[in-house]
Parts: sequence; structure tokens; C-alpha cells
Amino acid sequence: MAKQSSGLLGSLGFVKSPGAPVPHRKHTSACETVEMPVPATVTIVMSQHIGAPCTPCVKAKDQVFVGTLVGESTAFMSAPIHSSVSGTVKKIDTVLMPNGTKAQAIVIDTDGEQTVDPAIQPPVVNSKEEFIEAVKQSGLVGLGGAGFPAHIKLNPKDKIEYLCINAAECEPYITADVREIMENHENVLYGISQVMKYVGIDKALIGIEDNKPEAIKLMQEKTAQMSNVEVVSLPSRYPQGAEKVLIEQCTGRQVPPGKLPSDVGCIVMNVASAGFLGGYLKNGIPLTTKRVTVDGSAITEAKNVRVPIGAPIKDIIAFCGGYKGTPAKLISGGPMMGTALMTDDFPVLKQNNAFLAFDEAEAKSLEPTACISCGRCVNACPMNLMPTKLEAATIYKRVDDLKKYSVMTCMECGCCAFVCPANRKLVQSMRIGKAILRNAGK
Repeated sequence: MAKQSSGLLGSLGFVKSPGAPVPHRKHTSACETVEMPVPATVTIVMSQHIGAPCTPCVKAKDQVFVGTLVGESTAFMSAPIHSSVSGTVKKIDTVLMPNGTKAQAIVIDTDGEQTVDPAIQPPVVNSKEEFIEAVKQSGLVGLGGAGFPAHIKLNPKDKIEYLCINAAECEPYITADVREIMENHENVLYGISQVMKYVGIDKALIGIEDNKPEAIKLMQEKTAQMSNVEVVSLPSRYPQGAEKVLIEQCTGRQVPPGKLPSDVGCIVMNVASAGFLGGYLKNGIPLTTKRVTVDGSAITEAKNVRVPIGAPIKDIIAFCGGYKGTPAKLISGGPMMGTALMTDDFPVLKQNNAFLAFDEAEAKSLEPTACISCGRCVNACPMNLMPTKLEAATIYKRVDDLKKYSVMTCMECGCCAFVCPANRKLVQSMRIGKAILRNAGK
């Protein structure tokens, strides 16, 4: 039940119900995952995680297999990268990333055999140290989109009381995580149990939005005899899958601005990350594939597809029947927090979970008009910020106000822009405001 807000909004009769009632459009929730054909070439980018990029450890004409280590780094914040195919290294290249930066990449001509590297063996894990090293060697990063190296997240300094499994999947269209539950629940639960065992966590909470009743029912059945694992039914209101929102919904704890989940005794892990880890501990095959949802008004046949990391997005689209017409917008991720792509030539990265293509009617952006001071953006913000104040501070480059109104706390979820009747470009203002503050050294 929504809580009555305090202060001015409460006195005016506003109900503080953070978030936005975005349409679900989970067209592919019942679509079983299908595997795409092996592409002729893959491009394995060396920057697929938060932190230092990897350096190629193979060269042109080298033979590689599925799971062969092809990129590594000695930096603390990084994660190794493995070949997703068997074949021959064609070249080491430099590619343009969706965010405009450039990165090294390994281009591999595939042989179509998908031969697994003969050196691969299940990891031997008998201690926390061996567990953390196994997670590192798996190449696992946050599969919900952030790309944070998992071996760092799972090795906190503080005592962790709750492992929060993020299966909310609150973005419209995306159903990759619900398919993870329906198709790979045994590995999900095994991965959860091993994280709890070696990290020393007493309780796991699996958060699933209540618009996925089949996933909730299945996980409740599978965890019925597990006293330390609980399934939490979450309201279907975006952004339930945001890390801090999920923690508050599942545990009642709030992560203060500038703090981490571990500071309040929590670790958040995406359900696909748990599922991959459970499988890796059994078979030793590192992170080489991803399940992605392909959907949108410009897609001929919406599907959930298992793809090799590094596969060209255009090949995945072609596997789904291609475009119905010329797409007006192509997005990696969801429509609320995803990244618009200028081309479908980009390769799949570890943290990708969806590719959406929209026609002109759905992609059209409305022109902004003057703010009417209605307060809807304030009411919607899950971080209790004042977007209009921050927008003004950005426009006039008021550094002190950007700091005062906590622009760095914004998680760019887009709730403010979604509910704005004036179509203000509030998320863009937040990003620019953050850049202004960083450049000012504050």
C-alpha cells in the first residue's frame, strides 16, 4: 500500500508512491530460449566491465576454443574475457563502443564446431579464497547491466546478512531473467547456495515482480524446504530492479547516499549471475554466452535468444526475421535505462540483456514545453530528489546547487521524465549536471 508522504506534498494530498507505472509489454515471457546459429565472425571486446580493460593474450592466426582465455588484466578492478567460439583469430582491432569510446577487440573467424577448450575443468573449491578465485576466473560480471566484476562484489570487508537476488526485471519488454528462472532454476539455486556458503551469508531473498506469477510460484515450490531462502513478491512498479530500491523492498533497509549495499549488510546479485555461477561451478565453462530478449515494434519475430558473446547484433536481428521496416530507434537494454545504438554492427557484450527496435511511431520524441511546477517528478523519484531544481542548476551551471540537491545520487532511472507532462529532458539534465560537478572537482 502506498504511504502518505510528509511535508508539503503530503499536505497537498499527494501520495508518495515512488517510481513510474511504465507499461510491461512482456511479450516474450512465455517464449522459451532458442539458440542462434554460430555467426561467421565474432568480435570480443576487451572492455566489458567496470574497471580496467583487458589486454589481448592471443594474436592473429592463433587457434581458440570455446572458453579459451583471450583477454586478461592485472588490475584490481577487471575481469578476464574468454572466447565464445572455436575458430581462428583473424586480427586484433580497435572498435567504437556504443558510448563513443574506443576499445581493443579480438576478431575471430569461427569454424562452426563450437569445440570446448580441452583444458577446461570444473574449479576445485573448498574455501572462500578458492571460491573467490573461481568466480574471478569465470569472467563473471554483473549480468543485470552494470558489469561490475563479481569476484570483487562477493568479497566484501563487512559482514553480509542478506543476499538479495534481483529477478525483478522491471524494464518493459525484457524477459531474459524470467526465462532464467523457468529454464535454469536448479543452477540458480545452486549458485545462491554456494555464494551463501562461502561468503558467509545467512539469508537469501529472491525478489520477483508480481507480474511474473509463474516464476514466483516455481521458485516458491523449489525453495519450500530451504529455510534460509525466501521468495519476495514485489510490486510491479518501475524501478523495482534498481539496487537500492530492491534492498529496501526486500529488507526494509535504506542505503544512504554515497554508500554501498554492503554498508547495510546486503549484496545484490542478478538472477542470471547466480544461474551462470551455479553452472560454472559444475562444468567449469566460463562466461561465453548471453540470453537476450529481442523485441519492439520494428522486429519481425520477438524472441529470447542464447547468443555467443561478440556476435554482431545484426545477426541476432536477422535470426529474429529481421526488421519489419527501417527502424527509427535501436536500443541495447530497456527503453527506460538502455543505450540508443547508432548501428546494429556492434557486438554483444557480457552485460547486454536485450535489443529493442522501434518504428517511427513509437520512437518519436515529444518536444519539451515549460515546466508547470506540478511536482510529479518529485513524487516519482525513488531517491527523493528534486529533478526540477537539478535541471535548473544544470542549465545555469550552479555547482553548489548541484551538490546541495545531490545530483550524484540520481540513478538515471527515468521516472521523472516518464511522468513529466511537459516532456522535460530531465535524465539528460542529470547526466550533464553530474559532468559539471565532476569537472568542478566537487
